[in-house]
Amino acid sequence: MGLAVDTTYPSSDAKLLEFVVNEGNGVKGLADSNIASLPPRYVHPLDERIDRKDVIDASPYLGAPIDMSGLEGMKKDAVVEALCWAAEKLGFFQVVNHGVPLEVLERAKQAAHTFFNLPSEKKAVFLKGKTPCPNVFYGTSFAPETEKKLEWKDYLSMIYMNDEEAMQFWPQECRDAALDYMKAANKMIHAILSTLLRGLGVEIDESTIGQYMEANAVNMNYYPICPSPELTVGVGRHSDLAALTILLQDDIGGLFVKVEDKGWIEIPPVEGALVINVGDTLEILSNGRYKSAEHRVLASSTKARVSVPIFVSPRPPTMIGPLPGLPEKDGKTVYRQLLFGEYMANYFGGGHQGKKTLDFAKITN
Repeated sequence: MGLAVDTTYPSSDAKLLEFVVNEGNGVKGLADSNIASLPPRYVHPLDERIDRKDVIDASPYLGAPIDMSGLEGMKKDAVVEALCWAAEKLGFFQVVNHGVPLEVLERAKQAAHTFFNLPSEKKAVFLKGKTPCPNVFYGTSFAPETEKKLEWKDYLSMIYMNDEEAMQFWPQECRDAALDYMKAANKMIHAILSTLLRGLGVEIDESTIGQYMEANAVNMNYYPICPSPELTVGVGRHSDLAALTILLQDDIGGLFVKVEDKGWIEIPPVEGALVINVGDTLEILSNGRYKSAEHRVLASSTKARVSVPIFVSPRPPTMIGPLPGLPEKDGKTVYRQLLFGEYMANYFGGGHQGKKTLDFAKITN
């Protein structure tokens, strides 16, 4: 049975939120009800929409995919230089020969489709407040309770604590594929994060590096076919909370990254590649040298899109701030020392707002 959405407020808005958010039908339920036009809550202001005509040439900012196999041999210095340059220049780059088998990537994408194509009542089991495990939850948009406009996206978040919890509580339709993907990526994640932290030119030991990647979460994002993608967004402007994000995207495209003061570029899908981006935590650790770029996602009118990010973070009690020696080396201190849990609470305290979340950690003079 479809959802009838009228344009009167507030009753229609309340019905919409009840159907999409509280009952767990998500945006997919809305799309499956064959709506002819977008409900007003999904129509974003002009300045928040993505117009492909405004997209600029990516080539000066986004280098060729970085071949991670070079870290093991004679090309190590060139790969280290490419990783650090990309983290400083844009904060987004792609990697190939990363050690994650292609069949593992394909299974992760297929598992996302499998989960989101389940009947609504099976997904609703994992809604916040109902889920049997607080580290596994299903939802829609980013913060539907506080956002003025909703995002055209459903998601499943699985925070990894240990194998036992994952095997018991992660949805069985995608559990094994998500775990295989996360575990296969661990070596690459360590290689990239340690390379970037050591590339800052200050002393850092292995146990400290390990602290910044102790907490991993696998998300599965689903962007249903949208009747008017030019009026809405799949994900609004934001930077990521994590130290690093490892993103598996499918072949549909629609990921856009902001080049400061220049415009927006698209990160094109490259078969077998993973997209890596710097998160706010790594920008703080690097004293602002590495950039957590603002990014957003365009909805599609032709095919449902999936993406599967791994968010690599410290645990909430871990202190984050510029690495010791960096402020002296840089001649300035951009960010203060704070608990990652403090930063996380502030980050999730409202809707997406570009990179304004970083202001919380900035030292103000």
